Amino acid sequence: MPVINRFADLHHEIAGWRRDIHEHPELLYDVHRTAGLVADRLKDFGVDEIVTGIGRTGVVGVIKGSNDTSGKVIGMRADMDALPIMEETGQDWASKTPGVMHACGHDGHTAMLLGAAKYLSETRRFDGTVVVIFQPAEEGGAGGKAMVDDGMMDRFGIQEVYGMHNMPGLPVGQFAIRPGPMMASADLIEIEIDGLGGHAARPHECVDTVVVASHIIQGLQTITSRNVNPLESAVVSVTMMQAGNAFNVIPPRASLKGTVRTLKAEVRDLVEKRISDMVERLAGAFGARATVTYKRMYPVTSNHEVQTGTAVEIAREVSGTASVNDDAPPVMGGEDFSFMLNARPGAFIFMGNGNTAGVHHPEYDFNDEAIPVGCSYWANLAEKRMPL
Repeated sequence: MPVINRFADLHHEIAGWRRDIHEHPELLYDVHRTAGLVADRLKDFGVDEIVTGIGRTGVVGVIKGSNDTSGKVIGMRADMDALPIMEETGQDWASKTPGVMHACGHDGHTAMLLGAAKYLSETRRFDGTVVVIFQPAEEGGAGGKAMVDDGMMDRFGIQEVYGMHNMPGLPVGQFAIRPGPMMASADLIEIEIDGLGGHAARPHECVDTVVVASHIIQGLQTITSRNVNPLESAVVSVTMMQAGNAFNVIPPRASLKGTVRTLKAEVRDLVEKRISDMVERLAGAFGARATVTYKRMYPVTSNHEVQTGTAVEIAREVSGTASVNDDAPPVMGGEDFSFMLNARPGAFIFMGNGNTAGVHHPEYDFNDEAIPVGCSYWANLAEKRMPL
């Protein structure tokens, strides 16, 4: 079954929802307008049950098939939040909120799942129940964990859960997926360095925290090259450094922040330990003190084999065998859909966004030409996984 004709008819309407959400981006859990729009649309579609406030501001809709003899319940998830980035697209539907934009395509994800919900509510050509999940706070707020911790899986009897994300650079109409680790764990590191400040002209009387910080930054880069097996994957990136506020003063304190990405638990453990050991000893070598705070944020997004096979089958139904890469390389970005995959078997798939700016870029915009493809994937998933 190729792209469903009904979504060609609905394309303009769904794109309108997407652009409206894009114009009014919201951060983390403060997605009240977006969640309200989602709930209103679901009510208009006639879904059987709508629950708001799951995981603080998440929305869940329940759509029952024309039969329910199978007892199957499948969850389909989209994310709703935006990013603290100043938009530079110049589009007519550009963000109206300065410094906030949908730079990751969550507006498109939400609109496509709404489109699928409308179609499934109209047709109900499946035997079971579809639970559409609209999640807040994917961008660093662990909204997926909040919804799981709120009892979502048990409350709605979800047995399998599926997610989708657009991928710039992958042509529209193509999909990419793999079993096992699909996206990396995402952790936060914070390092506080205490030295001895003083006049920049008398460094011998000081313990220069800027010098200490620079050696720590350099040292951390050796973890992936000298401690992690070259056949494994790890990223250690220091992305923030704060120290001092005058050109002629050696600051007594400095702080660093960054991120760690890995694909295996044992590599994650190794990197965390090496960071703590290295920072403490490097600081001590210069006469300074340093403390490390290592926060495990998102687990590895790991696809389950059976459900990955289902996702591949559905994607091939929509786009053809040649348009689906079922052995795509993992991505070192993080994704809090991982919490849902830890709670239930499922699969996370990438869908082509075409030749656009990359995600988290001020010139990024979701490609509306991908809407019928994404909607068809969701609809086919319900109809093929729970056939009448």
